[in-house]
Amino acid sequence: QVQLVESGGGLVQAGGSLRLSCAASGRTFSSYAMGWFRQAPGKEREFVAAISWSGGSTYYADSVKGRFTISRDNAKNTVYLQMNSLKPEDTAVYYCADASTVVAGRDEREYDYWGQGTQVTVSS
Repeated sequence: QVQLVESGGGLVQAGGSLRLSCAASGRTFSSYAMGWFRQAPGKEREFVAAISWSGGSTYYADSVKGRFTISRDNAKNTVYLQMNSLKPEDTAVYYCADASTVVAGRDEREYDYWGQGTQVTVSS
């Protein structure tokens, strides 16, 4: 059974930074792409970033490009999302997701497993 556990969320002022972590277990972490998505209150879940199985390719939503960085440590079975220059509109529950392929993008259908989410709140 694949499990994804996010951590690192919290309350931060606009302009601040947070680093989210997602620890994976239950299958060979290094064989699959990983992604981060978010859902703000009253809105649909949206793509944030994705990283290939090796970490060699990354892909970002336009809204976070240049501010967020996705990375992974396959030795620790963990994927990270470094979030800088946070804005109030970044407030959401952030979810990590485990893809069924070595490279994945913004389509939720590419992802097999999802974490429970971690709340990020950015105050103005």
